[in-house]
Amino acid sequence: QVQLVESGGGLVQPGGSLRLSCAASGSIVSNRAMGWYRQAPGKERELVATITSGGSTNYADSVKGRFTISRDIAKNTMYLQMNNLKPEDTAVYYCNAQRYDLRAYWGQGTQVTVSS
Repeated sequence: QVQLVESGGGLVQPGGSLRLSCAASGSIVSNRAMGWYRQAPGKERELVATITSGGSTNYADSVKGRFTISRDIAKNTMYLQMNNLKPEDTAVYYCNAQRYDLRAYWGQGTQVTVSS
């Protein structure tokens, strides 16, 4: 199956920046779409950003203008650049991949904590 390994989470001050990475098995363009989700304690998992196999991107309103999803096809890696972080961004962030058969795969999650 598709294996996704996340890294880059940690503790950052409000207004700071962090970049998350998601290393995938095989070519990331073999996925119909990939994305980042997050889940805070007591809340439902929510969509943060997506990127299609063709490179089209979309963002949740709460992160638009602050976060950027990107990919390095040669490295089979997807990234989430997070700027101007806010305490409400604190959550476990998950990498997701959807195959063309619509099966979805998830990474293990990485904790992002925004606090002074």
